[in-house]
Order: sequence, then C-alpha cells, then structure tokens
Amino acid sequence: MGDLLAAPVEAAGGLAVHGARAVDAGAPASTRQAFVDADVPRRLVARDPTLWGPHAVGRLGWLDAHRRGRELLPQLAELSAELADLDHVVLAGPGGPSLATQVVARTTGRALTVLDTTDPGRVRATLADRLARTVVVLAGASGSTLAADCLRRAYRQAFLDSGMAESEVGRHFVVVTDPGSPLAAVAAELGAITVPADPEVDGGFAALTAYALVPCALAGVAVADLLDQAEEFAATLDGADANPGLALGAALATAATTGRDTVVLVDDGTGVEGLGDWVGQLLAESTGKDGLGLLPVVVESPDSPRLTGPDRLTVSYGGALAAGDLPALGVTPDIAVNGPLGAHFLAWQYATALAADVLGVDPFDRPDVTAADEHTAAVLAHRPPAPTPSSVESTIEVYAPAGTPADLTGALRHLLSGLDDGGYLAVTAYLDQHADADAARLRPLLAQLTARPVTFDWGPRHRHAAGQYHNGGPRLGSFLQITGTVDVDLPVPGEPYSFGELQAAQAAGDRQALAGHERPLLRLHLTNRSAGLAQLLDAVGSLRA
Repeated sequence: MGDLLAAPVEAAGGLAVHGARAVDAGAPASTRQAFVDADVPRRLVARDPTLWGPHAVGRLGWLDAHRRGRELLPQLAELSAELADLDHVVLAGPGGPSLATQVVARTTGRALTVLDTTDPGRVRATLADRLARTVVVLAGASGSTLAADCLRRAYRQAFLDSGMAESEVGRHFVVVTDPGSPLAAVAAELGAITVPADPEVDGGFAALTAYALVPCALAGVAVADLLDQAEEFAATLDGADANPGLALGAALATAATTGRDTVVLVDDGTGVEGLGDWVGQLLAESTGKDGLGLLPVVVESPDSPRLTGPDRLTVSYGGALAAGDLPALGVTPDIAVNGPLGAHFLAWQYATALAADVLGVDPFDRPDVTAADEHTAAVLAHRPPAPTPSSVESTIEVYAPAGTPADLTGALRHLLSGLDDGGYLAVTAYLDQHADADAARLRPLLAQLTARPVTFDWGPRHRHAAGQYHNGGPRLGSFLQITGTVDVDLPVPGEPYSFGELQAAQAAGDRQALAGHERPLLRLHLTNRSAGLAQLLDAVGSLRA
C-alpha cells in the first residue's frame, strides 16, 4: 500500500480515509470543492431535502439517529432482561437492516441468526434450531414483505406445534415498526412486544436505528458503543475540512461521473466483518435508478481476480488502525476506509447521499424494489405452466434465451462473450446460502474469464440491494440466475402455497421484472443441488480452455 500511504489522508471523528482526495483531484474539477462552494455539508446536516427531491422529505433522520437511539437504551436493557432466557435471536426477512445486523453480529462476535431467505431447506433448519429458546424479530417501516410475512407465519405455527399455548407465542416475537402500520396490527394480534421505529429512517439508512439495534441488543451487543462511535464521527459532518465523509462522498461522486462507476469493495482483514455486503446494498439501492448508479462488487478477498481497472474504484475497508498504518493487501486500492463500525455506518450513509446528489438521483426513493414482489404475487395467483428447458445435461436444466446456444457450455460461453463494453454480469442464486454455499465460488471463477465486473448475491435478499440497481440502473447487465429443485418442501401456514413454490415464484418474478430490459438472461436449474453445483463449477472451469 505504499502509493496509498503517500496519498492525502482525511482523519477525524475516529475514521480515516486514505486516497479519496487524490481520486477527486484526478477529475477536471474538484467535486469536493463544488460541495463546499454550494454549502452542501451544512445543508445536509441541516436536513435540506432540496438536495435530492420529494422522497427526501422526512427521510433524513439517519443523520442523528444515533442520538435518538440513546433514548431506546433503557427499553432495550429492560427488553433484554425480560427475554434473557430466549438466547436464540432470529431476525426474519430480507432488507437493509438485516445486512447491518449481520455486520454488527459478525464484527462483535455475537451469535445472531438472520433468516433472509425463503429456501425451504434453510427455513426448516432454522425453525428446528433451539425453538423453545428463540425470539423472532420482525422489522418493517410500514408493513412487511411477502417473504417476512411467510416467515412470521411459519414461526408462529412452529411455536404452536411445539406445544406452546397461543398466549405464550407472543412472547417469542418482537416487532419493530411505525405506530399504526400493518405490521403493528400483526404485532397486536400476536400479542408481541413492539418497539417503535424511527419514522424518518428506512432502508439502507437504518443501520443505527431500532431496526438493527433491537436484534443486536437482544443478542448481547453493546449497542451503546456503536452509538458512541457514530456520535464522535457526527461532529465532523458539517465542516469543509477534516471531514472524511465529505472526502469519501466526493470521491464516489467523481468516480461515478468520470467512467469509474463500479465500486469494488475489499475487506482488509482488520475486523469489520461483512461490511462490504451492507455498503454494496446501500450504494446499489440508493443510486441505482433513472438509468444511473454505482455498481458495487463485493469480492471474497484481496486475492480475487479483476479488483482494479480503469473503470473501477477499488475501496478497502476495515477497523480502526493507528494513524498512518494500513495492512499490506497485495493489491493497492484507490481508497482505504478504516475506523470503528458506528463511524463506518454514518460515513457511508453520508457519502452515498452526496454521491446521489451529484448523480441527480434521490437516494430515498426505491421505485423498483417492489416490482419483483408484485410479479411474484402474480405468479402465485395464476400459476403459469412450467417452461420447457432448452436442454438437459445430467443434473442441470438449461433455459437459454431464444437464438442462443442451448447446451450448458455454449450458453455460458455466449453469455460471457456477449458482455458489452461497460456491461457487467450479475449472478443470483435462489438456493440455500449455507447448504449450497459453493454457489458463491462462481463469482471469482466467472470474473477470471471476463474483463467486465461480476457480482453475486442470494435471492431474494438481493431485491433490497442490487435488485434496485439491476432494474433501475444503467441497462448494461447480463444475468445468470441459478435455481434448484426442492427435495423436502415446507407449507406456508394459512397460504395455498409452500416455501418451495414461493421461492420458485420469486425467481420467476425476478425474471419477469428483468424481461422488459431486453438484456441477456440465462437460467440454470439444478435438479440435484449438490451434484448440479459441482457440474456447473466444472463447466465454468472448462471455459478457460
């Protein structure tokens, strides 16, 4: 990291950002200076919604959510004591708070389960894990997603089937939502404890609100430490100098407007576990709309292929380090961001909001997040006939676009060779993130085969992250969707479909949402998941020949 250490560093409020000023200085005009000239730091801290648009009105509470979070501390301590015997905490449902919660749990070493999938195997396994000692956290700004509602139904039925009385079940649920919301009505019906959400914060900007603080506190995290870290960093946000958030935001905006709109996120190994997934979700969901956006690529390690390039902004992230100290990664990123987790949350939210301002998009509007859910509901309601595969090779059914090779190797080769200049490949796996973890090995293998960015995510989690970018951002994506046969299904209580059928409908809903973009979409269905993944990895490996 010699070059980066020689670059200007912005350090204040516990966070250090190396290299951001150098990125901004590489543009014809300084984005940072433009922000300062327009008084943007002060206006942002003053919650001026005119920086973005109408959806920003009443959505800027994240700027001081850490202060209101302190008001929750006595309630969280009381709640944790009351439910001390329920030591298996499950956050049910996908969304921005689930990724923030995962980061906190992994970074602090606390055990917490995030169930953000509808895969019946994973749902069944989680339901069977310490059920009598489980407390389920349901969180939603105004209601709940279809997936979260189905998980709530499954847990309620599992509690009843275990012999719990109806009156006991409510104690095993904690609901975080707005007063008067549909989810609040569900909580009242369950007899669940309800913690009020911050009505001025939602989505990826909710990392320091009750949405994430409640499950983390129940898992034993010292959430006051996160709030302290954010409080220290918040003092830097309105200044023109010594403002790491401004430096990072200006660099992101400069990169986005000078042809470097792919942000490669690299963990530097200094103790902020999983932050890249949360940052990626924040960037994609907040900026990917109106045909614009920053494409996040979360890589496995500094040894992953294709980390750098003329169209990429490579950013490493990690925990707090001594001044001027950075770990040797083997690759030199453009920017290094280091500090405590609470400061990271606030800094990345602030920087993302600044980048969105320059792009001209509203970071608080997510017009495409619900589209796939609407398509899913239509598939479940009408049950269209299953399509016929283009070909079947052992344990893989190939569903190739019309006019393209139908065989597995030919379809994969065609998908990769068809990537546009400026395009990217997005891989989404509707599988079990634990039992089918080998699917994630596809990303670096495919990245090695192409000079274009390759992303990977699990469905349906991606809908609240890269899904917004795929549907609302630049129409440059090519898509590989992987689905799998369900061996043992699980009914959704009170609904005429199972989790396996819901998962298949979600995958079909994604395909329908993407259909109007006229972009390449290849679906591979594994009739035997374990054998199919091994076969697919071999097929991708053979493309190198």
